[in-house]
Amino acid sequence: MRRLFLFCLLILVLAPHAAVKAAKDRPNILLIYTDDQSHRTVGCYPESYDFVRTPHIDALAKRGVRFTHAYIGTWCLPSRATLLTGHHPYGVKSLRMAGKYPGSTYDPKQCPFWPSVFRKNGYTTAQIGKWHTGTDTGFGRDWDYQVVWNRPRHVENSGNYFYDQLIEINGQKAKVVKGYSTDNYTRWAQEFIRGANRQQDKPWYLWLCYGAVHGPFTPAKRHLDLYPNLRVPTPKDIYPPRAGKPDYMQKIQYWVKDANGRPEMKGGQFGGQTVAGARGIHGNTLSDWVRQYHQGVRGLDESVGTLIETLKASGQLENTLVVFTSDQGFGWGQHGFCRKIAPYDGTIRSPLIISMPGTIPEGAVCRHPVGGVDLVPTFFSFAGLELPWSMHGHDLTPLLKTPGGRWNHPTLATYNQRKYGADTDTIPPNSSAIDPGGVPWWVSLARGRFKYIRTLEKDQVEELYDLKNDPDELQNLALDPRHARRLARFRSATVEELKRTRAGMVNNLPPVKQLRR
Repeated sequence: MRRLFLFCLLILVLAPHAAVKAAKDRPNILLIYTDDQSHRTVGCYPESYDFVRTPHIDALAKRGVRFTHAYIGTWCLPSRATLLTGHHPYGVKSLRMAGKYPGSTYDPKQCPFWPSVFRKNGYTTAQIGKWHTGTDTGFGRDWDYQVVWNRPRHVENSGNYFYDQLIEINGQKAKVVKGYSTDNYTRWAQEFIRGANRQQDKPWYLWLCYGAVHGPFTPAKRHLDLYPNLRVPTPKDIYPPRAGKPDYMQKIQYWVKDANGRPEMKGGQFGGQTVAGARGIHGNTLSDWVRQYHQGVRGLDESVGTLIETLKASGQLENTLVVFTSDQGFGWGQHGFCRKIAPYDGTIRSPLIISMPGTIPEGAVCRHPVGGVDLVPTFFSFAGLELPWSMHGHDLTPLLKTPGGRWNHPTLATYNQRKYGADTDTIPPNSSAIDPGGVPWWVSLARGRFKYIRTLEKDQVEELYDLKNDPDELQNLALDPRHARRLARFRSATVEELKRTRAGMVNNLPPVKQLRR
């Protein structure tokens, strides 16, 4: 009996120390999350323009796995909601737009954010930069440390993407901070990585949310002379009509021809919400805007280099899972857009690079389509924690071990405009008419080399693209009788994935256009 008592006492004494050791052995996680950054802006992606220079992001890809087809989200708020819950937007309960855009709110009891689980299990959690998911940023519940530009709370400041931002630190009253936002966020992240505002003996998770390269696409002043005399090729379907695409795509026209026959932005200025009226720094042609946009990317690339050097200098690089991605991409003329939100790779496809030297293969490429919902279960897997609730995505660890291995999971993406949770159960009959960008609700499914798109309006053509042979998504194979069986399989698989993830709208999908075969 005495021996049993001493054994139990020893266990009680050693247990806390064992728990600390286990926590210390867990990896740090740095999620670098940019805004509106297309995969085309990163030099290691073959779709990038020849002039693109992103040496630091490219170096990150050489030390890790680059995913060729990442569908992280469709626009800012739902993408971030997914990264906080592990759910597609239709599974994010209680989130809703409220008041003047971008005002929003949610009930944390109905809609818990997973960083709170990391906190309870020995992690220090931090979030720096843009916040776009309700006025409640979750400091003290989800985050131990937070330096945020809270756009939903400070609507009058919500267009200040690059200068004079109202910044809240750990839930305190916001104060205007001078300087270029990309540089500010990087400096605060450096301080945290070096050990400020956290316990030294605990692993950490840092979600670093840049505002670049969102409109008005303002580069740092030091980069304004980059890429002189730039001329970019005109996308093949920048002007309508667009054969084989749904009705709303025949109306999309953000670009017109200037006096020299070159595409220029219609109306002479960018029309995005909160930054409407932004004029191009170099001019109004497509080339002028693309130049300005890519100049903004250079600040992000420098920041990635700075962060990696900080991890190296602090001896944390090999124990830190580094993830570089964006909330979604952005279209510059592709299919006529100057926007995100549309279901095409040219408008929403993000870069995704994951690196952890010594743990993850280096210089590898994964060609399986993956989504934003897959990142959260991957983080839990690396942290050695069980998922706190059922999530929509799949742990990417098998692909990080063997990037060319088998992957049987399809990747779903949806656009429900400004609706979330149960509010998405009913699909509006004419949603393209109520959307600021004229894009209706849609759902897509990517698997292997093919991607299926279903426009959620009555009697619209389905779309099916071979992303290998037709990366610009110009030839709709759904109209080709030779692909009828593949089309039927993708249609069925999309419905099954909606059912698996308990999307209420699956019971209300409008009929597709019936084609004569």
